[in-house]
Amino acid sequence: MLLICCRNITPSNFLLLRVAFKITLLLLGGVCSSTLLKAQFQLSGTIYDSSKVNLVEGVRVVSSSGLYTVTDSLGRYKIMVNDNDSLTFYFHDKPTLKFSISSVTDPNHFDIALRITVKGKYSTLKEVIVRTRSYRLDSMENRLAYKDVFDYHRPGLASAVVDGVAGGDLDEIINMFRFKRNKRLRKFQERLEGQEKEKYIDYRFNKNLIRRITQLQGALLDTFMVRYRPPYEFLLMAGELQFNQYVLESLYEYKANLPKLEAKKESQ
Repeated sequence: MLLICCRNITPSNFLLLRVAFKITLLLLGGVCSSTLLKAQFQLSGTIYDSSKVNLVEGVRVVSSSGLYTVTDSLGRYKIMVNDNDSLTFYFHDKPTLKFSISSVTDPNHFDIALRITVKGKYSTLKEVIVRTRSYRLDSMENRLAYKDVFDYHRPGLASAVVDGVAGGDLDEIINMFRFKRNKRLRKFQERLEGQEKEKYIDYRFNKNLIRRITQLQGALLDTFMVRYRPPYEFLLMAGELQFNQYVLESLYEYKANLPKLEAKKESQ
């Protein structure tokens, strides 16, 4: 029937129909491609080892739709996915559980920790402003001596791969219910961090420096050091100019109040 109809079409009309057919196919293809692109989005994140500190390079990230990528030297990856996809992470050909994309809350930071240990290129500390070699070495030695305490984190669920079988991190699950142990470690961690902050204040607000700025001596200097000892947060943010200004303003206030302090001592 199509052949009979085509015989009644002139060459010029046939050419127009052919062009119209090609345009229709292009439009349909464009609509389908646009719909597919709208459904897809980029997912990115970072892969850590079991310490949640060291980055893991060379992890293969595979989506159920067939796309894959590999983590770079900083453990980072980016991959195009859609809501119906799931991701599997392979390290040395050992897979993790499948992670459903629909359950991902932040597509820009889908980070996971594998139950493996890798040698880190870098060691990290909480941000500390270090001004002399001796203070830095003291801080590093203290953190190394109590590494397990400083690195303590609240136990939670984590993905694990053991002999090629994916599952939950059993140690983390057990630790979730060791309440006394967790409470003791948290308190110890807080105490060590508090000691570190006090040492930093002693380092910057030291007697020799304050004596040189204020020209105070003896009991006057001792009282000034106690009364105007600055908080850790201020010293962490203050530069030399701001710090010196604080000391001088405190000195003016201290001298203005000296008569009152002397009178109070005599009355006692």
